[in-house]
Order: sequence, then structure tokens, then C-alpha cells
Amino acid sequence: MRIDLKIWIIFFSAFLLSCSKPVVEKPEKLIHADKMVNMLVDVHIAEAAFNNRRVRDSLVMKSSSVDFYYSVLAKYEVPDSVFEKSLVFYASQPRKFEKMYRKVMNKLNEQEHEYSGRKIEAKELDF
Repeated sequence: MRIDLKIWIIFFSAFLLSCSKPVVEKPEKLIHADKMVNMLVDVHIAEAAFNNRRVRDSLVMKSSSVDFYYSVLAKYEVPDSVFEKSLVFYASQPRKFEKMYRKVMNKLNEQEHEYSGRKIEAKELDF
């Protein structure tokens, strides 16, 4: 019985210590969460545009999805290293990242409704 108690104490202590330090350190140049949401929306739109048009458009066929990705970075004037470090940092916090991605999906849903001409109001996604 005492061995079980020691194991629980060790496990609980390890849990507390692991919670005190973040998995990924916050980068010096962290993209604000709201801006990151907008960038992720644009990245998804750029990827969809690339995938949709690459078969039909000879100019797009000669490019890659990376070109579309860099066009989003250029729009927001953010270096790729800053974007990647910010993305890794946010992804290392699953609950916050899930909330952030919920916003991304809601914005994409709103834009889909807006551009499709549907009269139905976009409903907020709730996962």
C-alpha cells in the first residue's frame, strides 16, 4: 500500500512540475492570436484556391502551394520563421489552439456563406 502512495506522490509531483513549464517557450516575436487567426484563414483559402485552380490554370500548374503560402506571409508582412514559431507555440497549447481554430473555421464558414450567395446566416461552429 505504501508503494502505491509513493508512486502517486511521484506521479503528482511530476505532473505539477510539468505543468509549471510550457512545452514550447514563447517566441520573442509572437504573432498576436487575432492576427494569427486571420493568417490561418488566408492560408486555408490560399491552399483551397491553389488546389482548385492548379488543374485548370497553366500559371498555377507551374507554381506550388508554397507560393500561395508565401503570398499570405507577404500580405501580413510576417517572415516565415516568425509564422512557424508562432504556429508551433500556439499548437503546443491544445486548448487555446482549439479555440483559435474554432475561430478560423467560423470565419471560413462565414466567408463561404457570403461568397456563395446563400441567404442562410452562417452559424457559429461549436465543437
